[in-house]
Amino acid sequence: MEALKLIALDGQDLNVISAHVQDAVLKVGDLEFLPTAKRFVVAMNRFAWEKKSGFLRKHNERRQSVLHFDRVLGAKTSGIARNKPEEVLSLLAISYLPITAPAGIIELVFSGGGAIMLDVECVEARLADLGGAWQASSRPWHRI
Repeated sequence: MEALKLIALDGQDLNVISAHVQDAVLKVGDLEFLPTAKRFVVAMNRFAWEKKSGFLRKHNERRQSVLHFDRVLGAKTSGIARNKPEEVLSLLAISYLPITAPAGIIELVFSGGGAIMLDVECVEARLADLGGAWQASSRPWHRI
């Protein structure tokens, strides 16, 4: 399977990226804001939702990926212990709230109540798989 590469330039595009990174896991230390470059980087192990699995063939895999946001003016965290770089986070969703379009807030929501709010000039995000895949021990499951 080929590596996934996606770009988001508006809220709808960001919804597609959000679907692909749902249930990605990462460490707090893998979050990096580069203010002079106006970039926020998230290195993660994402669950490959696009990988097909069948009734008899259960195939769950994760891929090492990087998601970065450009044109970021500021970043704030809530419920994330920045002093615990080894703590594992599970990404649930990413959303965009336009304030003065195209400027707005991009929010990354994590299980357990953690969140990151990015103040952006506009939506400009890229998701790319970096290497090979490996088998995941289980498939994420959500209650409705």
